[in-house]
Amino acid sequence: MNSPVLIACAHGTRNVEGQAAIRQVMAEIEALRPGLTVVEAYVDVQEPELSGVVAGLPEGTHAVVVPLLLSTGYHVKVDIPKAIKSRPEVSAAPPLGPDPRLAELLAARLRDSGLGDDDGVLLAAAGSSLPDGSVDSEEQARQLAELLPNKVRVAYGASAEPNVPDGVAALRAEVTEDGGRVVVSSYLLATGYFHDQLSKAGADVVTAPLLPSPVLAEIALERYDAVVAASS
Repeated sequence: MNSPVLIACAHGTRNVEGQAAIRQVMAEIEALRPGLTVVEAYVDVQEPELSGVVAGLPEGTHAVVVPLLLSTGYHVKVDIPKAIKSRPEVSAAPPLGPDPRLAELLAARLRDSGLGDDDGVLLAAAGSSLPDGSVDSEEQARQLAELLPNKVRVAYGASAEPNVPDGVAALRAEVTEDGGRVVVSSYLLATGYFHDQLSKAGADVVTAPLLPSPVLAEIALERYDAVVAASS
């Protein structure tokens, strides 16, 4: 039996660099698993849209939607299930985060930015409108805090509180007496609208996003394999 198709489903962005970074992850998945069919799809902004990709699969084709997303928000809980509900042979994997390897990658980005022991770290996630949409980001922040001597807090680009500017201000009040700076840790996959907004939030330093890194492709394949194993 052929392996199920892996539908790599990202959010979508108009940023050309961000688009290239996501497609690089898809290429890395293919390189790690020769022969696996990897199909791109998006839940917003870009084409091809996920529901159209699923509808276009030949009848009876088994597939796994792997969200190239960092947390369980509206897209994972609502958009993806809606897109696959009429195709029982298509399953969905959990998102890429939280994951200890992402914590290691975030810590590496912070060290590359010149993080000092007295600096405060604000993990800046995209945010979710769902009441429990912050749980995954908070867990990722906890994992990151285990790797650093710094204060680590969480804020969001949209749809959740605190927003990033408020988070920066609150954290600055905590670290100023120690002479520390506020460093925003970009918990975003790639450059795009949300990452661009981080530089306007009043922090001293903003780290690079998670991509490029081969870690994301490795995690995506693990999410895929877990779903395949559970259904076999």
